[in-house]
Amino acid sequence: MVEDNPRVWHELLSEALWAYRTSQRSSTGVTPFMLTYGHDAVLPMEVTVRSMRFAMQNNLTPAEYNESMLVELEDLDEVRLRALDHIQAQKRRVVRAYNKHVRAKIFSEGDLVWKTILPMGVNDRKYGKWSPNWEGPFMVYKVLKRGAYHLQDLDGEIHTRPINGRYLKTYYPIMWETMENKTKDG
Repeated sequence: MVEDNPRVWHELLSEALWAYRTSQRSSTGVTPFMLTYGHDAVLPMEVTVRSMRFAMQNNLTPAEYNESMLVELEDLDEVRLRALDHIQAQKRRVVRAYNKHVRAKIFSEGDLVWKTILPMGVNDRKYGKWSPNWEGPFMVYKVLKRGAYHLQDLDGEIHTRPINGRYLKTYYPIMWETMENKTKDG
């Protein structure tokens, strides 16, 4: 709507908000208006065209109308619980899809590892964009719960702050020695 009329966006805002509030969400399966008030909003087009819902509403006595509103409010908790179940099921699907591609890094005590330089993405002024991303090697001193580790320098100094395993990678000395020899040889 705004792309077609960029200069009058403020006039179209109320229409866009109305459309947002009255359109069904895939995450909950119902409209936000329905979750708030217990029934769907009556659209202006339904009043103009005299829809069946609008015509039946006009034929109700005030007592019948109040009773139907109370019934809708009683059913609202059930609708909200169904929407919550729907959202939780979607989140479980997302977690399953994400975890399918995640491989946990598991290290044991005595393993040599590289540690990422934290905070990530910060470059050393001396090297600029050629700043190293990893430092080390370090030895895994102690394995903690939930993938956390205490590291130790090769000099024997123990790091007191634990680090998450996702910021570590295995150190392969043969590979690095080979690369150093190639750079020396030219």
